[in-house]
Amino acid sequence: MQYKGDRIAFEIFGIPVYWYAILIVTGMLLAILGASKEYKRSGGDEETIVDLAMWVLPSAVVGSRLWYVIFEWERFGGSLTSILDIRSGGLAIQGGIIAGALVGYVFTKRKNLKFYKLADVIMIFLPLAQAIGRWGNFINNEAYGAPTDLPWAVIIEGQTYHPTFLYESLGNMILFLFLWYFYRKKQTRDGQTTALYLIGYGIIRFFVEGLRMDSLYFGSIRVAQALSFAFIVVGIFLYFIRSKHRQMTQQNELLLEDKAIEDDMKDK
Repeated sequence: MQYKGDRIAFEIFGIPVYWYAILIVTGMLLAILGASKEYKRSGGDEETIVDLAMWVLPSAVVGSRLWYVIFEWERFGGSLTSILDIRSGGLAIQGGIIAGALVGYVFTKRKNLKFYKLADVIMIFLPLAQAIGRWGNFINNEAYGAPTDLPWAVIIEGQTYHPTFLYESLGNMILFLFLWYFYRKKQTRDGQTTALYLIGYGIIRFFVEGLRMDSLYFGSIRVAQALSFAFIVVGIFLYFIRSKHRQMTQQNELLLEDKAIEDDMKDK
């Protein structure tokens, strides 16, 4: 499996537009459209997703870039021009997820919206966007894994490597379908889908990162693996808390019903 075509899709007034950018934008638009429809289906205003995207997407790009720059500081040498030149590559999706979540939380508080209700529909479609965007790595001949002789290996300069972009893309697509099913059929409390995204994506990225040749490091630790492990832990804790909250709510409702019946009996 090898891409030998041009990274540039076309030019606008002499400015090149890359296939990578097209794929990322396509994934984002599909995620916004899907989340808008799902949020409307759950009783929300679909325009809310669009409004949120106007704040979250730029912050996610900034977060992705900053996260990459922090752990590749020597590469940029403190040059502001190089740091701002995102067209040269260097985005770390996990930094974008963190930045986007923080901005999303502030947005819901300012708009008096339920954070987890909004987050759940977004987290359904986020892995869909990620699955599409990863194919940009294939076109750029980057983000590949260790050498391998597997028949589905990606070929880079005559050498065959694990197509880690493909592993993550397929994993994210499966995660998207699972979260959509869970949200519609199994969820009992807001926040559970968000928790499962953190667990699912954390597992996918942890194992894929172990194969990659271009990982960001903090000492001898792969940063993406450490953060993926943190995602898994936070996701498990969040799922337990949100599910526990559901049980406590049901118990309180039963107690209130029992008390109402008891009061009614006394009145009689």
